[in-house]
Amino acid sequence: MLDVRWIREHREAVQMAADAKKIGVSIEELLRRDEQRRDLLKQAEELRRQRNGSTKIIAECSKSGHWPEEGADRLKMRVRRLNEDLRAVETELESTQREFDRLMGLVPNVPSPDTPPGNSDADNVELRKHGEPPKFDFYSRDHVELGLLHGMLDIPRGVKVGGSRSYYLQGTGMLLHRAVQQLALDLVMEAGFHPLEVPMLVRGAQMWNTGFFPTGEDQAYRIQGEDLWLAGTSEVPLISFYENEIVDVSEPIKLAAVSTCFRNEVGSAGRDVRGLYRVHQFAKVEMVVICSPDPAVSESLHQEITGHAERLLNMLELPYRVMAVCTGDMSQKTYKQYDIETWMPSRGAYGETHSSSNLHSFQARRSNIRCRGAEGKLEYCHTLNNTAAASPRILIPLLENHQREDGSIHIPQALRKYMGGVDTLKPSK
Repeated sequence: MLDVRWIREHREAVQMAADAKKIGVSIEELLRRDEQRRDLLKQAEELRRQRNGSTKIIAECSKSGHWPEEGADRLKMRVRRLNEDLRAVETELESTQREFDRLMGLVPNVPSPDTPPGNSDADNVELRKHGEPPKFDFYSRDHVELGLLHGMLDIPRGVKVGGSRSYYLQGTGMLLHRAVQQLALDLVMEAGFHPLEVPMLVRGAQMWNTGFFPTGEDQAYRIQGEDLWLAGTSEVPLISFYENEIVDVSEPIKLAAVSTCFRNEVGSAGRDVRGLYRVHQFAKVEMVVICSPDPAVSESLHQEITGHAERLLNMLELPYRVMAVCTGDMSQKTYKQYDIETWMPSRGAYGETHSSSNLHSFQARRSNIRCRGAEGKLEYCHTLNNTAAASPRILIPLLENHQREDGSIHIPQALRKYMGGVDTLKPSK
């Protein structure tokens, strides 16, 4: 959320951000409602002042027995009329406030000056690339074929039990899935991140506070009859851990969680239907940072957490590229974002495996997470997040890039200690 006073001063920039992010909100309408709301607040305050003054006179006159010239009845009638006028103003104020709040909930974060303009992920800009895609001189299998060959993947049974975009990982598939997560967790803990086991059933307020509602509500699963939602990332409970608190950010607060995540994937019908790229249930190792509201500090931390994800991909011996996400591919809450895309041979292209974002104070303002500035004044913190690893999607490049002609799969050195020392996976008999 942005400060409405800041919105008043930067209305054109905020409207441009909303248009670029394809969010249907009129900033002029918001500010008109804001002006109406403030006017009604003043009217209500004045009516209360007059009513309270008249009520006080009635109480004093009742006690003394001396009434002003207009008499008790007229004075009491005035109070009744003031109460009627106040109720009417309060009713209008409640309606105006509700509409103001709805519009404020749609106002997006304004992207950073160095965010590239664009309409979709096709307009994202490559910043750097690491490693070269493999050139196979044999028939290369995709991750589904490799998963079947090794007995590590069963999609038909997953669909039978959980419906479309469901799957089973078994044997070495499950072990590889867990190995990548543990490697990522060890990496971020080494970098100073504090690990937490977090609730993934969260209230709607926490989804709104962290910027996933209202614009992403159709992507979340709700528990029927309750205000409880399955979170699509542990970013939600990690940020909410400090909701409504004043925190010490003399050193950045660094949190991490490993969690199962759920996403509805509304609007993705027909997209990436084969295999593990776009599924409803997955696991993530997530990093969250809460820091001082200094743009230089949060920018430095943004580069740092992006570097952690790159380090993981280097350890997995995978070719990747870092993309600056354009305005049209950003979510409502994001100030600046990098996506990391890893080479996936079966797609003949890079596919997104990591996302790293700086949100400035957008989440902290909604979640009421504050710190004390240099002069002791309370300020809203900056927050950041980054995917350290998301599986099973990361298994796609891991299996496909490291396959050999006989169907065996090379295990990167960094994963072997989590795989019982195995350096090669051989096809199942």
